[in-house]
Amino acid sequence: MLEACRLDLGRSEFETYLSELCWCENDIIFMCNNLEKWAKDEKAPDIPLMNMALSPRIRKEPLGCVLVIGAYNFPIQLTLGPLIGAISAGCTAVVKPSENAPHAAAIMQKIIADALDPSAYAVVQGAIPETSKLLECKWDKIFYTGNATVGTIIAKKAAETLTPVTLELGGRNPAIVSASADPRLAARRLLWAKLLNAGQVCVSQNYILVDRSILPALVSEMRTALKEFHPNGAQSSPDYGRIVNSRQFERLKKMLDSTTGKILIGGTTDAANNFIEPTVIEVESITDPLITDESFGPLIPILAVADLDEAIRVANSIHETPLGLYPFGTRAEVKKVLDQTRSGGASINDGFFHASIPTLAFGGVGDSGQGAYRGKASFDTFTHRRSVTSTPSWIEGLLSVRYPPYAGKLAKFRKQTDLKPNFDRDGRVRIAWTWLALGLGSNSGVGALGRWVALLALALGLRQWTTR
Repeated sequence: MLEACRLDLGRSEFETYLSELCWCENDIIFMCNNLEKWAKDEKAPDIPLMNMALSPRIRKEPLGCVLVIGAYNFPIQLTLGPLIGAISAGCTAVVKPSENAPHAAAIMQKIIADALDPSAYAVVQGAIPETSKLLECKWDKIFYTGNATVGTIIAKKAAETLTPVTLELGGRNPAIVSASADPRLAARRLLWAKLLNAGQVCVSQNYILVDRSILPALVSEMRTALKEFHPNGAQSSPDYGRIVNSRQFERLKKMLDSTTGKILIGGTTDAANNFIEPTVIEVESITDPLITDESFGPLIPILAVADLDEAIRVANSIHETPLGLYPFGTRAEVKKVLDQTRSGGASINDGFFHASIPTLAFGGVGDSGQGAYRGKASFDTFTHRRSVTSTPSWIEGLLSVRYPPYAGKLAKFRKQTDLKPNFDRDGRVRIAWTWLALGLGSNSGVGALGRWVALLALALGLRQWTTR
């Protein structure tokens, strides 16, 4: 797998182990350690007292046969990661690896064929024709990682058969650096986010909005950090990857050639080796192609803004629901950014750290994706939560109110079921002091009973202790 990712992406063994192998191996162990607990029937919450006799519970069941469509930028993690979730939930699966990482696709096919039951798990190789054929089949869930254009096609096709989908897409993710941010930390952390996998990371920042007063310091620290990360330059560094193929290289080269911005750092390209140097560009407008389009590469456009309010307005105008958001500043500034924006996830004073925690749920919002996975969320996304009740025979007398004839039964039914609001017509909350005291502060009868039992047990325990 290390060799496959080197051949497909020119990626170092360290980056592949960090972002792919270690990730998946730890995920498997985490699942095994927690699966029994997650798969158990779950006591249903918030059940009225009169319904508790029916033993309401949530039964965890596999959704069925699922289709997992992987991506090329992290071909192992983004393909086997969802598959680990599907297996943990008890689903069978067909895996379609990305054709743009053929060596990784081949090794995953061998691993799955050698390790898993072929009647339950299979791999289909190919490109658009094969994927289109797979989408003609009926699935119980489709899990797709990739761009929004293909995600839209998959969602439309899945809608024809009412098939649920999890879409892990991308976005024009903003980083916002306020005047009070530490320019050295911002430079190092945002550069790392764009150097990893040569910037082919859906959750890394697409552009940086920086307070005009701190722009020179940020650029200076970027130069220093790049020299530290790659002392002999990125092109000769064994730690810097390559663009996956010539098509993606040409796309990025076209974006770089079409910008009206000023290149401050980098700019070197080598088509023969699909190499693009980490390149920092100061742009002047939000209509610049480096801002309007997702680069998915080591291009780092910077747009200077007057203040934090302008940065928030610009970020919201470019993409209302990006996959990630990365504010740098004080607690008050960061809170303001989070309060006035939306995103799938956010890392404060860092580049996509939230997306690097394997047990933290990860997913987009709006047009950056739907659904989430990783850790327990991976189990949940492939699981149907089946509500189950069991009605005992002795309760038949209490159920007589539901049988016709209904004459004279409405008042009894309302007495059994109607809830009384704790607020008036103007929204003023009324505090039921008597109930609050009798219920020991609980809002429900079950909770009150539990608190009285706990209080009684405590009193008995204290009594026994004092009589010793």
